[in-house]
Amino acid sequence: MRFAAAVAFACVLLAGCRTTQPGAAMPNRADPIAAAAAQQFRAEALGLAAGDCGAPGWTMTGRVALSNGKDGGSGQLEWTQGGGNLHLLLSAPITRQNWILDVDAQGATLHGVANGPLHGGDAARLLREATGWDIPVAALGCWMRAVQANVAGFGESRVDYGADLLPLRLEQGGWTVDYSGWKRDPFSGLQMPARINAQRGDNRVRLVVDRWGLE
Repeated sequence: MRFAAAVAFACVLLAGCRTTQPGAAMPNRADPIAAAAAQQFRAEALGLAAGDCGAPGWTMTGRVALSNGKDGGSGQLEWTQGGGNLHLLLSAPITRQNWILDVDAQGATLHGVANGPLHGGDAARLLREATGWDIPVAALGCWMRAVQANVAGFGESRVDYGADLLPLRLEQGGWTVDYSGWKRDPFSGLQMPARINAQRGDNRVRLVVDRWGLE
């Protein structure tokens, strides 16, 4: 029975596809037991069962829009991680500015800012103090792929699944992350979100994914 259930969840996760238009009614939610099983399967398939968001090697390219209630900005995003290291490139074509964030076991280094490069032990705090943007860097490696981050570091989470067993919303660490525009990723074989909206208070991070890949 357990194997049959796993196969059933795999078929749904690998074959299903849903696109939710902004403002559209939220699809029916999945049964809680089925949702929990789907989340476990997804986490294991992506190598995130332990909640270590920096462990698996993968890449993502897309577009990002940031706002904090006072200021806003947008640009191109390149996210590359593997072996516990993260390389994040954010470029704003209009202003011709580039910011590079490198994170490893020694801490974080931010390039492209005044009086830089800047160094710090916490990537999110370094970005917030240098740019004013609140970006949950340590958790995004999980959240962008619709899996909860480590409970010890980010607290308890809640993940709502639709009737098609694809994630609708993730809540953790005071952040709410909504997903839409699901497409099959040729590398993992799983459905991956094309649009990701994360919000905590006035702070918002909106992502449009152009490509997922393996590092």
